[in-house]
Amino acid sequence: MSFFMEIAEEDIRRERNRARELRKSAWWKNRIAQGFCHYCGGTFKPSELTLDHIVPVARGGRSSKGNCVPACKECNNKKKNLLPMEWEEYLENLRRDDS
Repeated sequence: MSFFMEIAEEDIRRERNRARELRKSAWWKNRIAQGFCHYCGGTFKPSELTLDHIVPVARGGRSSKGNCVPACKECNNKKKNLLPMEWEEYLENLRRDDS
């Protein structure tokens, strides 16, 4: 099931600019210094972590501390624009396929 809603390009551009600013903050630098991917729990060098929006900007998410987490590039690429419940469903399907 998909819950896409139309988000204005201007809103997306504004939130992406906010994300760029957030990446420069001490808060973000401290988050990535811990070296953990929010999704897989793996340990990475700070340079290997990306900023991921839990609720993607394209789906109405904001570039705020409560919605941005460090993610390894592999998890971020797999998650794409999925909402948290869609991501959980994706992971559950992977677990089922592995059993």
